[in-house]
Amino acid sequence: FKQKTAYEIGVRLVGSEMCIRDSYPATPAEERPCAESIVSRIATQAYRRTVTGEDVAGPMSFYDEATQNSGFEIGVRTALQAILASPSFIFRLEQAPQNAVPGDSYRLGDIDLASRLSFFLWGMGPDEELRRVAEQGSLSEAEIERQVDRMLADSRSEALATRFASQWLRLQDAEKNNPEPFLYPDFTGQLRNDLVQETQLLFGHLVQEDRSLLELLTADYTFINDRLANHYGIPGVNGSQFRRVDYSDDTRRGILGHGSILLLTSMSNRTSPVLRGKWVREVLMGTPPPPPPPGIPDFEETTGAVDGRVLSTRERMEAHRANPTCNSCHRFIDPIGLALDSYDVTGRWRIRERGAEIDTRGELYDGTLIDSPGALIEALLSRPEPLLRTFTSNLMAYGLGRRIGYADQPVVRSVVREAALNDYRISSFVLGVVMSDAFRMQSPASLSSETSIPDGG
Repeated sequence: FKQKTAYEIGVRLVGSEMCIRDSYPATPAEERPCAESIVSRIATQAYRRTVTGEDVAGPMSFYDEATQNSGFEIGVRTALQAILASPSFIFRLEQAPQNAVPGDSYRLGDIDLASRLSFFLWGMGPDEELRRVAEQGSLSEAEIERQVDRMLADSRSEALATRFASQWLRLQDAEKNNPEPFLYPDFTGQLRNDLVQETQLLFGHLVQEDRSLLELLTADYTFINDRLANHYGIPGVNGSQFRRVDYSDDTRRGILGHGSILLLTSMSNRTSPVLRGKWVREVLMGTPPPPPPPGIPDFEETTGAVDGRVLSTRERMEAHRANPTCNSCHRFIDPIGLALDSYDVTGRWRIRERGAEIDTRGELYDGTLIDSPGALIEALLSRPEPLLRTFTSNLMAYGLGRRIGYADQPVVRSVVREAALNDYRISSFVLGVVMSDAFRMQSPASLSSETSIPDGG
């Protein structure tokens, strides 16, 4: 680490630069005690526990060496470098009980459980309150529930939106699509960022207000600024600050009407009902279609014109599905994507494509007829179990830091059943994951005195 970078990270760990600068020594005799106080405070937050004398002695040895030639501030920065290079900062070191044997399950200690909980909900180490409760050994089930409620209401729970929801919904894929400037001249990188932030803000709102997960699909409101409002054609929004805006019609409900989702499931020069249908099935329903068999031509290779007339996306899809091998999968995917084809590549509403009226009619695998985003949402919510279980599996995988296997499915189903009793509120899913044995216990194949989990700070 560069010295400046180490200092800035140390400032972030403590909370503010004034916390460090207010401790500056007034005389040379006060320098080392002052440095030791700074190192102790930062190490406590960096290591996510109360530090020992040995924990402080290591960084202080670097301070002593650096301060001889470079003075107090460089000495402190060098000590911070040592803290940031420590395994106690880079990894979450979970202590195994002394009497544990390989293959046996054991409950995590309160300090380790507090770190696991904090990184799950906040994406950072425990705050002072959670750390104090853990060090007192007071993380009972009732206390865990109280801490979960407190932490979800805290603004730091936005990490569930910017990290978990972004990974689950694959918002990072929006960066990969650069709409053709000739076709979409108004699209900019700033607009792309706003589209992603809109989706993150909606999920963050559901977390902090403890709303129903199903509102992710049904919300008749969103969070936009003036740039997004102009893009969507929503009047009366001024300024760059995001704010909640209610929809005046039913054309744009929930995340299926968000430009971020529509952008990441499009090509650069046209919409892709195949990608959109695949995304809904794979990301929301947890039923990814099989890969295409070898030797089948891509959709892009399907002829785009007949008798000099340019075919619409629907007509090209129908020609592609004429192959029985293709139709076996596309009949499950295409109706979903076609229902969303009234949105263009960038998420704007449209009624024509290349001068022809868009036909969004389709039939789902169970015979349900759909012809619009609203009809698709109603069809998905008529059988919400796949969405609920897929969300729970992804949330559990995020909290545990590992893939969810068949052995975890009873827990997933149990969490969904319990959440149903509370209208599928976000807190019910979070608490279900946190209170599960998979989250609160450890069962490594082989045990050392410590089990490490990569953390990256």
